[in-house]
Amino acid sequence: MIVTGDQIEIPSMRIYDMLSESATRRPTQRATIFGNHVLTYEQLLVAVRRAMAGLKALGVQQGDRVGILLPNCPQYVIAYYAITGIGAIVVQMNPLSPPPELEYLFQDSGATAVIALDKTLPGVRSVQSATSLTNVIAVRFGQSEASLAAGEQWFDEWLASSSSEADPASFDPDETIAILQYTGGTTGRPKGAMLTHQNVVANAIQADSMIPHQVTESDMSVCALPLFHVYAMTVAMNVSIYNAIPILLVPRFQPKELAELIQRHRPSFFPAVPTMYLALAQAIPEGSDALSSLTVCNSGGAPMPLQVMQTFEAVSGATVLEGYGLSEASPLTHVNPSAERRKLGSIGLPTPNTEVRIVSLEDPSVTLPVGEEGELAIRGPQVMKGYWKRPKETAETLVDGWLLTGDVAKMDEEGYTYIVDRKKDMIIASGYNVYPREVEEVLYQHPDILEAAVVGVPDSYRGETVKAVVVCKPGRELTAEAVESWCRKHLSAYKVPKLVEFRTELVKSAVGKVLRRSLREQPTR
Repeated sequence: MIVTGDQIEIPSMRIYDMLSESATRRPTQRATIFGNHVLTYEQLLVAVRRAMAGLKALGVQQGDRVGILLPNCPQYVIAYYAITGIGAIVVQMNPLSPPPELEYLFQDSGATAVIALDKTLPGVRSVQSATSLTNVIAVRFGQSEASLAAGEQWFDEWLASSSSEADPASFDPDETIAILQYTGGTTGRPKGAMLTHQNVVANAIQADSMIPHQVTESDMSVCALPLFHVYAMTVAMNVSIYNAIPILLVPRFQPKELAELIQRHRPSFFPAVPTMYLALAQAIPEGSDALSSLTVCNSGGAPMPLQVMQTFEAVSGATVLEGYGLSEASPLTHVNPSAERRKLGSIGLPTPNTEVRIVSLEDPSVTLPVGEEGELAIRGPQVMKGYWKRPKETAETLVDGWLLTGDVAKMDEEGYTYIVDRKKDMIIASGYNVYPREVEEVLYQHPDILEAAVVGVPDSYRGETVKAVVVCKPGRELTAEAVESWCRKHLSAYKVPKLVEFRTELVKSAVGKVLRRSLREQPTR
């Protein structure tokens, strides 16, 4: 059975065109709200065009890769639209990444420039000699304790020094790569999903079409998810830009502070992951109407527990619509369409112009009937061009025009999809993808560790949490605290094991493969 979403018209557009058209339509409408700083759409477009000229002056050309290493802030939006506007490629990066991760991303992408938070400069400098980086634009909020080195400029001064505005580059949106969205796998290091301009624009339009009510200029979106996450990029930022509505930019998720912001600004849209919904609901005093303005709450990034959904809806009065996506699809592929038509436990129906089928785990050319479990396969205008410099992995994931998601799912007779399990061993902790192989490689570098395996285990707050099972070398001893401390030096915080179990050996198959399922099923001692 193949299920197809509604058919809508999706024009061929550059990412820049979404902003340009919105600025023409509503020039005085607020575009970004960041603390007390507000940019209108007209002001945002001018800043983007000046940044485009500034990038060109640095020698950045079409097809060059430029990293963004920032929290949610107006500079992120400006950088994103400016880089893509001149036909260069955005490399999305987590500003909390430790130097080993930064070095890999810079080396693999070949980025020649980065727009980075001042606090990340020591990490950038520590890996710069091993990369192609020649230009660093540093963002500061108020006074900064950092001093600049050779080849570095302050973003505000750099933007002010650009006296001209550049026009967007001319290119084919269907073929031109706009974003390298790094995602991982259980068999290797993270790889960059190549998202074209048309992939990204199409997904913004698809997501917009799934909003239950007609978007008006009085709507506002909350962006508390980090913009380097593909979900926030599309659903929080690009959908808002496409509709010319304000984006309330939240650089750090803190439940009580966010509740106060929502009460003050009265936004209507709130895309988030389940852990954020739970934490926000717990931060609201009984009887408070702080969240009463919220009307559209989309949940993604991880399965939404029914109890979490009910708790948040009881506190806010809003309806949470669960969806599904992945980096390789820009990311949205499914959404529950409305409060009346949602099915709890389901990821919903395909977005417009998207085809979905369940295929055999052994043979992806075989489509399975209703109710049978197999691998979820996707085809649509939002599906990536392939993996950056990874032809083998691309061929394994894009088969006859279909994206094999690696998730085991089933469909009902109405076309609603249900995720059953993951074909891959990927862990989803608080909406972030954690790949066991990457964590295991760090553990194996520890001088006292003989063997290690990493699995995801259920967690009532995070959905899943990272568990490391460790075998020490003979005569050596470690504590869980020592293992966590080691990992924090080499990994982002969300990848660090929250549970550490010590064993004398790992359970393996007859051919020596670690049996991860047995590690998940056995209780932590």
